[in-house]
Amino acid sequence: MIKIVADTLSCITVEEARLLDIPLLPQIIIFGEESYRDDTEINTETFLSKLKKAKELPKTAAPSPALYQPIFEKIIQAGDTPMVICPTSELSGTYRSAVVAAKEFPEVDIRIVDTRTLASGLGMIVRCAIQWANVGLSADEIEKRALEMASRERFYFMVATLEYLHKGGRLGNAQAIVGSVLQVKPILQLKNGIIENSGSQRTRKRALSYLCDLVNNECPHGQNAFLSVMHGAAPVDAAEMLARLRSITGIPSIPLYDLPAAILVHGGPGAFGVSFFVDGKE
Repeated sequence: MIKIVADTLSCITVEEARLLDIPLLPQIIIFGEESYRDDTEINTETFLSKLKKAKELPKTAAPSPALYQPIFEKIIQAGDTPMVICPTSELSGTYRSAVVAAKEFPEVDIRIVDTRTLASGLGMIVRCAIQWANVGLSADEIEKRALEMASRERFYFMVATLEYLHKGGRLGNAQAIVGSVLQVKPILQLKNGIIENSGSQRTRKRALSYLCDLVNNECPHGQNAFLSVMHGAAPVDAAEMLARLRSITGIPSIPLYDLPAAILVHGGPGAFGVSFFVDGKE
């Protein structure tokens, strides 16, 4: 049987991972000389508190190969095969760490899947992969389905300031708008693993409306779209977006996820966004 492995960049919490019965790898948050696992040693609330007091912006590190190896050993000893559903390798070193760890088990077909996305959309792919594994699909089929699903995801988001993305080197093709950060509120998109500019508005309120319009125009109005909202210390914006999206799409149940600390290191407090999956080609 295939055993799915995920990490905290999927917006899956430690508690949910236990319910799903999957290993969950941490990201590492670094404040100066101190480092913290974001699964057991620091949560979003504590991170935001430390961020306010920090003299320099924190950094992140992917889980080391050494963290994967005992997980792989346990899965293999149980007679199962690991498959790691990874966040985009363009923005995270998680994929590379998992690949290095898998080389310690050359006799096992360990699959390391680069979804080229992250956050709640990644979490949806992980949950589907678990379902596919539980009904006995092969590694080839699960990987194929996961990559196909990832290709249909749309992930739009906003940040309160581009400072964190800019200093962390995560802006990608959105770098052209850095100079106008004080004049506009950009709507960003994670596309093909990198961050791009998808539009801009003069005020945050207008930007939120623009974001809702994007969902209305692109998101299928049904549960199979796996529409979700995520935020980091932006409960008012997130609540308003949830209410609008329920009205627009007619989808009564839209989950709301807290962005993990490792994403807020680069997105900053006040970030919020939306993820959904468009229909596949006929």
